[in-house]
Amino acid sequence: MTDKPTVLFVCVHNAGRSQMAAGYLQQLAGGRVDVRSAGSEPAESVNPVAVDAMREEGIDITANTPQLLKVDDVEQADVVITMGCGDACPIFPGKRYEDWELDDPAGQGIDAVRGIRNDIRARVEALVRELDAGPLP
Repeated sequence: MTDKPTVLFVCVHNAGRSQMAAGYLQQLAGGRVDVRSAGSEPAESVNPVAVDAMREEGIDITANTPQLLKVDDVEQADVVITMGCGDACPIFPGKRYEDWELDDPAGQGIDAVRGIRNDIRARVEALVRELDAGPLP
């Protein structure tokens, strides 16, 4: 790992959960972390309700575009956090993997997405504390 860890967030469509998590980590880590996100079956655009929910937090993810997960993305990451994409993510020895069980915001209203967003924020805040504490396990 370099001095600046790379965190990859992966969900199926890379349109909601992983985009919100990446937005939070970029804001909360203040440039101390290389943040990436991808999806096993990316959508054409980011979920507009997720965009609205993040806008309420002062985070603009409107310019983000869902990306296809590539083996190189996982290989280059220090931490890989999956969110409902099952076995689609390749496994490489020496990487830290976490699976965050979160509801999919697709097709849900703003109230439900706010709850998902808040859960993601709490998890990202804990991740930032862990990354700031020192070398990854």
